[in-house]
Amino acid sequence: QVQLVESGGGLVQPGGSLRLSCAASGFTFSIYAMSWYRQASGKERELVARINGFGRSTNYADSVKGRFTISRDNAKNTVDLQMNSLKPEDTAVYYCNANSPRDVDYWGQGTQVTVSS
Repeated sequence: QVQLVESGGGLVQPGGSLRLSCAASGFTFSIYAMSWYRQASGKERELVARINGFGRSTNYADSVKGRFTISRDNAKNTVDLQMNSLKPEDTAVYYCNANSPRDVDYWGQGTQVTVSS
């Protein structure tokens, strides 16, 4: 049974930092591409960052380039998202995603990130 459990969300002031973590189980983690998506209230879910199975390739949304960093630890089956210089427009529910080699998607339950003074 595939499980993705996010943690690390919360309330932070503009300019602050948060680190999200996703713990994965129930599948061969190292061969799955892992991503973080987010969905703000009233908006569609969007890709924030993606990392391939071996961690050699990453992609970021233009809106977070230079501020967010995605990383993975295949020994621990975790994928993290380090978020720096947070802005109010980063406020959203953040979701962990696992994409199989056959392009099947699995999702976590989401964690709320709120950037506000």
